[in-house]
Amino acid sequence: MNLREYVKDVPGFPQPGIMFRDVTPMLQSPDAFGEVTKCLAKPFWPERTDNLCVVGIEARGFIFAAALAREYRAGFVPVRKAGKLPRRTIKECYSLEYRESDVLEIHEDAVRPGQPVLVVDDVLATGGTAIAACKLLKKLGAHLLGCTFVIELEGLGGRASLRAMHVPIHSVIKY
Repeated sequence: MNLREYVKDVPGFPQPGIMFRDVTPMLQSPDAFGEVTKCLAKPFWPERTDNLCVVGIEARGFIFAAALAREYRAGFVPVRKAGKLPRRTIKECYSLEYRESDVLEIHEDAVRPGQPVLVVDDVLATGGTAIAACKLLKKLGAHLLGCTFVIELEGLGGRASLRAMHVPIHSVIKY
């Protein structure tokens, strides 16, 4: 299946000069959604991993991470923007491609030390959100299996930035 056919280009969103890659058509197709879920997981599941936790980055990362967690009978943990989680959290600042900076949070008891986790998001652009999520998980003592993305925007340098976290990186579609 050519998953690229299920990504729509939206020029000028969220601001002029940006080409937004919309994955909504992929979500609307049960076949494409199922296929991308399998493709996201493939490099990380040669066999079942006990106590696995799939971590989704707000917002579209939640969709793919939750589907992945369900498919592989793993737990799901959200990493959210500041002020969205109801219990005690830890925080990490990061830089954005459209704005100066933002903050991600995770519940301080979201994962156990040594617990294997896979970080999932829809797009790897500059790598800021994925790096922040990895830093949060490392603060909690998690064992990072890797980061997996539906789309990678190769020209924005996210992979090179994320390599500093020393985790495997996988992208299903590259632009």
